[in-house]
Amino acid sequence: MAKADPPHLRVTRLQLSNWRNFKAVDIELANRVFVVGANASGKSNLLDSVRFLGGLTRDGGGLQQAVKERGGVSSLRALVARQNPRIEIKVALGSLDNESSKWHYELGFTHDPKRGGRPVVTHERVINPSGEKILSRPDGLDDQDPERLAQTALEQVIANREFREIYGFAREIRYLHIVPQLVREPDRSVGRTNDPFGGDFLKQIAETNGRTREARLRRITQALQVAVPQLEELVLEPDRSDNAWHLKGRYAHWRKQGAWQTEAAFSDGTLRLLGLLWSLLDGQGPILLEEPELSLHPEVVSRMPQMLNRVQRGVRTRRQILLSTHSAALLADPGIGLDEVLLLVPGQEGTTVRPASDFDEIALLLDGGLTMGDAVLPTTAPDRAPQLALFPAP
Repeated sequence: MAKADPPHLRVTRLQLSNWRNFKAVDIELANRVFVVGANASGKSNLLDSVRFLGGLTRDGGGLQQAVKERGGVSSLRALVARQNPRIEIKVALGSLDNESSKWHYELGFTHDPKRGGRPVVTHERVINPSGEKILSRPDGLDDQDPERLAQTALEQVIANREFREIYGFAREIRYLHIVPQLVREPDRSVGRTNDPFGGDFLKQIAETNGRTREARLRRITQALQVAVPQLEELVLEPDRSDNAWHLKGRYAHWRKQGAWQTEAAFSDGTLRLLGLLWSLLDGQGPILLEEPELSLHPEVVSRMPQMLNRVQRGVRTRRQILLSTHSAALLADPGIGLDEVLLLVPGQEGTTVRPASDFDEIALLLDGGLTMGDAVLPTTAPDRAPQLALFPAP
């Protein structure tokens, strides 16, 4: 009997309290989300709240490590937090096959000044799709042993038995922001695994089952040829001279056999697009993308929404995609819906997050023939941006 695929879950609702830029957030999330906002408005931090859940279940991770990597509780807590200092993350997880059946997970934490400011759980709750509360902390065991509050139940295999689906979902969350130079020089990231910046990207490819790897590289080559017409073939080969793996591409050349180049000679755009395509094919959980348009031609960027949509329609690759962007080309696709775009608006009480569907003027501009990018991006532009042109010369 064939092994059944794990359920495809996605975040249908995200609620935050005192998380970085945000005093309070309560938003519904579509299966494809475009996060738009001014510089430093919190686009990365909004994506990071979902990534944080993945960090709780990562090997070598957990609450202590996830908070440490982000600079501690004081760095995570919003500057506008006042009476209630605890940080809260709540998610509703719906099945792609049955949206009405939802899991609910809620985590609150703060710091313990008596123990060097380490993070401690203030509350943790789980409600299953039947509406039954199957976890509510602190509980009697926590009262007897407060040290237990240094860990979430989600990160403990023994404790999360009744909600293993949430655990499995969190482990599948992927964040990607490829830094091409790290792919070219992996020695900078020695010891890292599943590095979202690409330090072990070639190693991840090499450790994939051979048949799966070859099939993916063929599909990626076909897609890359749209952006890099000269590319004819991609292979991954070991190099005994440096005991490492290298990605090699064969490019059309005046010689009949073409010319081979390693990843060291690939353009930034090629490496970023290659990383994006591989990630879309690798896994089933949400994928979080930071400005995927960087280093790519606007014509290629304009096709990304259609490409992402095709991936989401696949039987095995359908997954929730959340990305941040400043690109008018990426937002020019007429298939992007008002409920798929989130606008971040900074203010004195923190950044607010609202779907584009909340703004009547944006709907009117779309009806008038403007693209989503033309309608939305001007609302995120700094009011005083023209003054940069007056920057005095030395």
